[in-house]
Amino acid sequence: MTGSPDPRALRVAAVIPCFNEALSIAQVVDEFRAALPEAEIHVFDNNSTDGTAEVARATGATVTHVALRGKGNVARRMFADVEADVYVMVDGDATYDVRDIRQHIDLLVLDNLDMIVGSRIDDGADAQTYRRGHRFGNRLLTGAVASLFGGRLTDMLSGYRVFSRRYAKSFPAVSEGFEIETELTVHALELRMPFAEVPVLYRSRPEGSESKLSTYRDGWRILKTICKLFVSERPLLFFSSVAGVLALLSVILAEPLLTTYLRTGLVPRLPTAVFVTGTMLVAMLAFVCGVVLHTVTIGRQEAKRLRYLAIPGVRHRGSP
Repeated sequence: MTGSPDPRALRVAAVIPCFNEALSIAQVVDEFRAALPEAEIHVFDNNSTDGTAEVARATGATVTHVALRGKGNVARRMFADVEADVYVMVDGDATYDVRDIRQHIDLLVLDNLDMIVGSRIDDGADAQTYRRGHRFGNRLLTGAVASLFGGRLTDMLSGYRVFSRRYAKSFPAVSEGFEIETELTVHALELRMPFAEVPVLYRSRPEGSESKLSTYRDGWRILKTICKLFVSERPLLFFSSVAGVLALLSVILAEPLLTTYLRTGLVPRLPTAVFVTGTMLVAMLAFVCGVVLHTVTIGRQEAKRLRYLAIPGVRHRGSP
């Protein structure tokens, strides 16, 4: 009978996206070496201008230059270039405490999961670390994704994640920037992958280090990503909703026209009648588009699922 592999016998890769993190990257690498000495540490430098790559090389990490700006572009390179059984992705700003990373990898392996998300817990040292507005926006966006795609996540935007190989090698990243966390989450929910959420301490950035996040700009981009994913992954629901609204509007506007016609045999407001007819036709076209795109989406999801199933789960890699 096949048993579970020893998590320490698996190839573990720490993949760290960075942009101008010269003040913090050495701390992140050192903490990884202390918590997970057997892991390969890969720093993906996203065209930094402050010497981040040089600092990372000095720590002994493998550094890869990514010219295209944006965390999504970095994630594509990370999953494409690195070969491992388990991938640990953590931002290079030293805000995530990785001391419990071994327990999280053990959980991934023993429960045969494909993703673990670190739900951020503020360490309380600085009120600006995890601001109230960011928490509210996170809850709002996480709730929107949960209602559209299912799942019970509380921190969809966390940058602390552990992935299985079959997740990494079946993830067709299309995002460019910080909206990549949304896409990572939806990919797992769409394929109904087993995942878990664990608490992770969230700390202040090192003194002198500046956040690259923009509350409103990044929030708007994430919201647009959710809408795009809603249209592409739930087309029948989206276009049916549009069709329903248009059909209801058409019926409401047609009711007085029909009443007048039945009473007098006349249609006194011809422009309204034309508008009503056009609106109902558009509603019908929207519904048909939803049905057609739903069929296309099912085929695309099946292709992704087959790719996912072609890769052994983490429990079966290295099993005796």
